[in-house]
Amino acid sequence: MWQRSWFAYGAVFLGVCGHASSEFVAVLSGVAGPEVSVWRFLLGGGGLVLWALLTPTARDLLTPLRECGLRLVILSFFGVSITYLAFHWALDFASVIQVATVTTTIPIFVGLANLVINRVRITVAKWVTGVAAVLGVALLVTDGALADLTGSGVGSLPGVGLALLCAVMGSTYAVSVRPLIQEYGALRITAVTMFIGGVGLWLMVGGVWGIWVNPLTLFERSQKEAWSLITIAVWNTTLTQWLWIGGLAAVPDITRGSYLFFLKPVIAAALAIVILSQPMTHLQAAAIVVICGAVLVEVLWSQAPTSTSGTARGSSD
Repeated sequence: MWQRSWFAYGAVFLGVCGHASSEFVAVLSGVAGPEVSVWRFLLGGGGLVLWALLTPTARDLLTPLRECGLRLVILSFFGVSITYLAFHWALDFASVIQVATVTTTIPIFVGLANLVINRVRITVAKWVTGVAAVLGVALLVTDGALADLTGSGVGSLPGVGLALLCAVMGSTYAVSVRPLIQEYGALRITAVTMFIGGVGLWLMVGGVWGIWVNPLTLFERSQKEAWSLITIAVWNTTLTQWLWIGGLAAVPDITRGSYLFFLKPVIAAALAIVILSQPMTHLQAAAIVVICGAVLVEVLWSQAPTSTSGTARGSSD
């Protein structure tokens, strides 16, 4: 299934939907950001390991650890532990829309990381559609969030910085882990890195904040907290990470696939309307048009050069 481009791009889109709803679930849980990150990846990473063990083609988790153990640990620490500690900690300082918007810059950093690591050139099409999508993101930020950043919301600046760190580290991880996924499979590598990253989060949050999460106490918490933590673990982590990372590794063009992440603030705005009953402003509507248009242009752009080059070849024969 992963070899089919439509399935890979569909998986990336569903992964984006999972990412887009994670801020809401984390905030609704009422649990502090660093602690949420531990619950999310201990339970969600454990779910991925269980899923892999139940899948005949993915249950051999020891082989990648034996052959690339140090590399996997490093990727897990920087790509999962640091990335998602920054993400959830950011929500303690900045609003959901600010964090969702800033992390939407991930495709830009994916393209840059792909350029540095794999020497894959960023085409004119990607620059143009990327700038258009960033313009749409800027419209969402301007819609209230910019006033917070420059006025009474100075306290949100650490959150914006942490969200940006999450975007940089997460995109670098997505590019760096791709060869391992292509060799060992999306489910195996995702399970290994997410679980190791969860252990890293458990150690960091316990050592720095003194919060030693015990998964066995999950149902001792309030019903709202328990179900929120289960949701962010199963849907926003186990399923979302497998779809997002596996999809990016399988798509023909990882930079193009990651551009679907520009839809995240659009989905976040839709959730705000449906779940929080927040009305859509004119700037939000304009941003949706710009961002969706940028993604559509990026997907269809490659058809024009193909037909042009084909015409050129025909005229020279």
